Amino acid sequence: MQVRNLKMVFDTYYDRLVYFCFKIIDDKEQAKDITQDAFLKYWQQADHVADNEIAIKNFLYSTVHNAALNALRHGKVVSAYVQKRGNVEPADSNIMEAMINAEVIAEIHAAIESLPEQYRQISVMGYFERKKNQEIADELGMSVNTVKKQKQKALELLRLKLRPEMFGMFLLLFK
Repeated sequence: MQVRNLKMVFDTYYDRLVYFCFKIIDDKEQAKDITQDAFLKYWQQADHVADNEIAIKNFLYSTVHNAALNALRHGKVVSAYVQKRGNVEPADSNIMEAMINAEVIAEIHAAIESLPEQYRQISVMGYFERKKNQEIADELGMSVNTVKKQKQKALELLRLKLRPEMFGMFLLLFK
C-alpha cells in the first residue's frame, strides 16, 4: 500500500470512526486515540487486508469496535476497583509515605529491641500496647514511680540510639 492511499483512507474514515467510537465509549479524546490506533494497526497489517474499499472499511470499523468494547470493559474493571478501594491507584506520594513510615517504624522497633530487657518491656507495653503506667506497674509487680523512671530512662537511651529526626518521629507517633 502506498502512503498516498493511506492518507486517502485516513481522510475518508477518520472522522466517521471517531464518531462511531465516541457513540460507544462517550469519551471524545479516547475515541480519537482508539481511532488512531486502528489506523496504525491497519498500516501494520495492510498487506493482510484485501485492497478494496469494503475490506478496508470492515477492518477499520471492526478494529475500532473491538478496541472500544475493550476500553469499556477496562473502564468497568477500574470502576469496580474504585468502588472497592476508594481510588483508582494509590498516589505516588501515598506509596512513598508508606515506605518512609515503614522504614521509620522498623528503625524505632530495632532501637527498642536493643534496650535492656526491663526498659524494652516497659516501652513496648507503654508505647505500642498503649497501656497506662498503673497497668504496667500492676502487670510487672512494681510501683508506678518505678515504671515512670524506667520509661524516662528508656526515652533517654532511645534519644541516644536514634537519629534526631527518628527520635522526633518516635515522639510524634507514640507520645
